[in-house]
Amino acid sequence: MGEMTEQELSEIYDFAVQLGKDAGQLLMDFAKARWEDTGRGEQLISEKESSVDIVTKADEDVEAFIKRSIEKKYPLHKFIGEETYSKGTSRNYLIGDKPTWCVDPLDGTVNYTHLFPMFCVSIAFIVGGSATIGVIYAPFLGQLFSACKGRGAWLNETQQLPLVRNPIPPMPTAAPAGCVFSCEWGKDRRDAADGNLHRKVESFVNMAAEAGSRDGRGGMVHGIRSLGSATLDLAYVAMGAFDIWWEGGCWEWDVSAGIAILKEAGGLVTTANPPDDYQTAEIADVRLGSRLYLAIRPAGPSETESGRQIQERVVREVWKRVRKLDYHRPGA
Repeated sequence: MGEMTEQELSEIYDFAVQLGKDAGQLLMDFAKARWEDTGRGEQLISEKESSVDIVTKADEDVEAFIKRSIEKKYPLHKFIGEETYSKGTSRNYLIGDKPTWCVDPLDGTVNYTHLFPMFCVSIAFIVGGSATIGVIYAPFLGQLFSACKGRGAWLNETQQLPLVRNPIPPMPTAAPAGCVFSCEWGKDRRDAADGNLHRKVESFVNMAAEAGSRDGRGGMVHGIRSLGSATLDLAYVAMGAFDIWWEGGCWEWDVSAGIAILKEAGGLVTTANPPDDYQTAEIADVRLGSRLYLAIRPAGPSETESGRQIQERVVREVWKRVRKLDYHRPGA
């Protein structure tokens, strides 16, 4: 299948937005059954790779609904969903040139099981290996984030992102100082010396510590936030609520929709891992399946730098303070 026309993308975008709304309503139906004594509130939970990597009946049923809907409307498109992928034996990156739907039916499953509102459905449409359409719906919060390449990024279909845009503010001059830094603990909880968990904690402390401390790595960020949902982390970077998001260990269904939305909003997404020559290395777009992500919010120009120059400066300041994480992905 060749390149898609604007009309085709527009039709797919409208379909994806409605599908996200419908899937989000299903999530809420499952959730409400738990606090309304309807007899349907039993929550079936099973573990995948650890006690914090879980799947519920809602995950599986909502993914099945999304998959059926897509296959009925677009039978020639490829489908990759978190739950069907997790049940397979391959961990290879499977997205190629064929138009592909990449779906997480419930990002923030742990939040969902505790009825903490930060959970969502994530639907991305990928063309030529690039996230082209993204829809994220957090039904408990009533927040719908969406984007189609070339049409901007939106909150609830009417408010363009980022929220503050007349003008879009530059990043703080001394960034990461003055920034809200978003990160996640992840599912790799092995207490191994210099393992991913320890490297993350060291990086978090570097970003939080007072400026000039820790051999010059203290970042003195305004605050550190962990929503328990990589998808919503990216949506909030696009909104401008978070300045920086740094994460390793999540998968393409966690980030594809968010990357589509953030890039349409004017954000930057590159690799989480600092290169050896981090001060001069090229800042390339992230590889979708790399499992290593660093996102910077949309930034307007200052008197001395363009918005892109500011974003790249902040990337290098983050790379200076974070550890390399050990996540590898065949085919990505």
